[in-house]
Amino acid sequence: MRLPAVAGQFYPGSGEELEHQLDDMLHPEKEILCQGAVVPHAGYIYSGQVAAKVYSRLPKVETYVIIGPNHHGLGSPVALSRDSWRTPLGDVEPDLELADALAGSIIDHDETAHLQEHSIEVQIPFLQKRFQGFKILPILMGLQDEQTALEVGQTLSRAVQKLKRSCIVIASSDFTHYEPQETARKVDAKLLEAILNMDVPKLYERVYRYSATACGYGPIAATITATVALGAKAGQLLDYATSGDVSGDYSQVVGYAAIAFS
Repeated sequence: MRLPAVAGQFYPGSGEELEHQLDDMLHPEKEILCQGAVVPHAGYIYSGQVAAKVYSRLPKVETYVIIGPNHHGLGSPVALSRDSWRTPLGDVEPDLELADALAGSIIDHDETAHLQEHSIEVQIPFLQKRFQGFKILPILMGLQDEQTALEVGQTLSRAVQKLKRSCIVIASSDFTHYEPQETARKVDAKLLEAILNMDVPKLYERVYRYSATACGYGPIAATITATVALGAKAGQLLDYATSGDVSGDYSQVVGYAAIAFS
C-alpha cells in the first residue's frame, strides 16, 4: 500500500474537507473523448482549478496511466508502482496486467521512487471524485531526455494496444517555475505551441532554447508519443494560469496548463 505523502500539505488531509474542495473545483462538462492529457501538480489552492478543467471533462476508462516527474531523484530512472494507492478518499488499485506487460522494458518496477513524490499523488483524488471502479498505473520519470521519453511512450502504447486496454495517459507537469509573470507566459506559450501540435522534437528544442523550467517535459513528451500511437491528432488547451493569478504576486510565478489530446 502506497500511503499518502502530501495529504494535509498539497491538498486537505481529511476526506470530508477534500471532497468539499473537489466539489468546488469540479464542474462536469461535455466529455472530451481524449487519449491523453496534461495537468499541473502544485497545491490545490494554486493549480487545482486548472487541473479540474481536464478532470471535469475526462471520460471513464478502465485505466488511467499517470506519468510524473521524479522531483526527489529516488529509485529507478523510470519507475512504475504496483501498489494500491491510498488517499483520504479511499484506495485505488493498480492495473497489474498492464504493469506485467511492461516488464523487461525501460520502465522498471520500483516503489522507492514513489514514496515521497507528489506529482502523481495529487492527481488521484480528482479521479476518485469523478469515477468508481477504475485502475491506475503510476510511472515516474527521473530521466527526461528525448530518447527516454520516446521509449517510454512507445513501450506504453504497445502494451495498451496489445491488451486492448481502455486507457487515458495523463502527464503531470507544471510549467515555468519562479519567473516573472510576463516571462513565464512568453516561455510557456512557446512550449504550449509545440505540445498542442504534438511535436516532441520541437518541444525539446524549445525547452533547451528558452532554458525552460517546466518540470515534467519528459512525461509530457512520453504522453504525446503514446497518445499519437493510440490515435490522438492534436492537443486542445483547456486552461492556462499562473500562481500569481491566485496569490496576486506576479514577481515569481509558476505556470499551469490543462491540455487534452484527442
